[in-house]
Amino acid sequence: MPFRHLIVLLTLVASVPDAPAADSALAAAASGSHRDAANVARNAWRHPVETLEFFGLRPDMTVVEVWPGSGGWYTEVLAPYLREHGKLIAANYDGSTGVEYFAKGAQKFREKLAAQPDVYDRVEVTALMPPAAPSAGPAGSADLVVTFRNLHNWVRDGFAPAMFKAMYDVLKPGGTLGIVAHRGTDEMTGAEAAKTGYLAESEALRLAGDAGFEFVARSEINANPEDTRDHPKGVWTLPPNFRAGKVDREKYAAIGESDRMTLKFRKP
Repeated sequence: MPFRHLIVLLTLVASVPDAPAADSALAAAASGSHRDAANVARNAWRHPVETLEFFGLRPDMTVVEVWPGSGGWYTEVLAPYLREHGKLIAANYDGSTGVEYFAKGAQKFREKLAAQPDVYDRVEVTALMPPAAPSAGPAGSADLVVTFRNLHNWVRDGFAPAMFKAMYDVLKPGGTLGIVAHRGTDEMTGAEAAKTGYLAESEALRLAGDAGFEFVARSEINANPEDTRDHPKGVWTLPPNFRAGKVDREKYAAIGESDRMTLKFRKP
């Protein structure tokens, strides 16, 4: 190779920016000793570090996690990461509807946080349960809103528009909404489809758009092409639930967790 060509090549290589390094603090939170080993094992399917980086999470943000549920799987990652420089608001369901599942789940979540104050003492827990509790927090106060595997619940129970309005209202202008949900086929729309846990991606796009959000990007981080979406107990046939019991358990274990859409939106 002529010397001048070598100089040009070396200059080009030197000018190529390094790929962004993974956030070491976020990775540490995702695999920390404060987490149950079974939850850490789910990282292989749920990709929390990559997912949260896709949503643009930073340690100094005010983040609202909508419906962390009874277990707070993502709360385990978000709470320690945001503890020193940011703020985490867990806008969970509550017992205001009289549904025992919600009341017990909300209590279990609070007990989980109380059991590890060194990790969770700065998490602010609020209720987001339309129509009794229709707000996710003070208007325009959050940088990022995230919710994981909840969309089917809202569509099934008929208050998805209210939930999207709450998420829109709590965000600052320019703020981000990140959604992970069980992805159905194109025809899986409406409340009946939602009973299976799956919904078409078009449902999420429509609901977010109706609330005023702008679609930014999608990621296949949480895709699973092995998921056929036609299981006898819906999405809960698959791990980690295995609602079919021992029936074809090895088959469903081999499929893994559900195929999931990972969508990012912006509040104008």
